[in-house]
Amino acid sequence: MAVKLVKDLMVSPVICISPFSTLREAMSLMKKHKVKSLVVDRQHEHDAYGLITYTNILKTIIAEEGDIDLINVYDVCVKPAIAVTEQLALKHAASLMTQHKLKRLLVLRDNQLSGLLTMDDMINDVMAMVE
Repeated sequence: MAVKLVKDLMVSPVICISPFSTLREAMSLMKKHKVKSLVVDRQHEHDAYGLITYTNILKTIIAEEGDIDLINVYDVCVKPAIAVTEQLALKHAASLMTQHKLKRLLVLRDNQLSGLLTMDDMINDVMAMVE
């Protein structure tokens, strides 16, 4: 059996958002595309990508009573987001995710965003072997 690589299961294209967008704009984009996370764009080529998820938003608007029209994405996103290359063996990506309790990894090709790998993608792949 051939070694599965990150590129075999990653989702592409990825939905991105500006760090200067409001949480309302982020939530609207998530709803429109039916996704639970967005990649936060870099400001320049030496900057890091970020990640904003439902959990980040929920903590901000409920636990901290934040206003979705006044708070920007960069205030609540995780940056830098953990990233791997497309050519990494899937088993190493899975190990990284379980060790660090991550649900998502950004996927890069030549330091440019090329996809997103989620725990759900990997679980679905494993479950397909059972059927």
